[in-house]
Amino acid sequence: MDRAEIELPPEFAGVRERYVDHLTFERGLSEHTVRAYAGDVTSLFDHAVRMRCDTVADISISVLRSWLARLHTSGASRSTLARRASSARVFTAWAVRDGAMDADPGVLLVSPKGRRPLPEVLRVDEAAAVMAAAGEDRTPIGLRNAAIVELLYATGARVSELCGLDIDDLDMGRRTARLMGKGAKERTVPLGEPALAAVNAWLSGGRPRLMTPDSGPALLLGARGRRIDPRTARQVVHARLSAVPGVSDLGPHGLRHTAATHLLEGGADLRSVQELLGHATLATTQIYTHVSIDRLRATYERAHPRA
Repeated sequence: MDRAEIELPPEFAGVRERYVDHLTFERGLSEHTVRAYAGDVTSLFDHAVRMRCDTVADISISVLRSWLARLHTSGASRSTLARRASSARVFTAWAVRDGAMDADPGVLLVSPKGRRPLPEVLRVDEAAAVMAAAGEDRTPIGLRNAAIVELLYATGARVSELCGLDIDDLDMGRRTARLMGKGAKERTVPLGEPALAAVNAWLSGGRPRLMTPDSGPALLLGARGRRIDPRTARQVVHARLSAVPGVSDLGPHGLRHTAATHLLEGGADLRSVQELLGHATLATTQIYTHVSIDRLRATYERAHPRA
């Protein structure tokens, strides 16, 4: 049964509802993130009920550990277990503040560290080929699609951040874009000339032809004139990448990884890349240094006669 379909006792369901409201309205998390947290809590609650817990306050460290053990037995990976454990700790900390728990069992929960795979990225020439191919379609939809891939590569933005852009979020004179990231954290990122050119082409030759009274201030529009949704933007990126022979279809997040890696390879410092990507901690950004080192090693082994 899907986690969203699990029926919980009223007391547990009420706590879950308050928790979802907290994540949505107080923390301002995205719909996708809220759904993931809610699914984890539902799974935990279902396990707790099976272990004869009558209330959320009955969830102890042994319940948390047996929940993770059951997930491990059912085939969950180390990274999945690490994420679920983190999700449980976030919940129990909130539950104490909410009054649903008297003490926080999550502080005692230790989980295996997930082995984070290095992200695959495009080479510089591959990225250039994708951008060039996207720019060949001069229809309104084609101009929009070119703006999408150029902006994602230029800014390293998440798809949700891109789709949330309004026209006024772009400062053409300063060549910057204002992005609203996770947790409603705002950041300003620079734009390169190719991205600005693609946006200007869309604003002058594409957007006016798709615009309707429902368009509002949205920068990027769907075929019916409303603000483009993330699913459509992802489809656009997959299509643009697949259209270039030999280029891996990495999707939108692949362009984000690519932008970060190319910046570091070009000499940008890690702090600047952290700010561009909107990472809360430098540790998250450091994975790109490993990507760059691996790419350097591969290039060295191919090119050096005594490698």
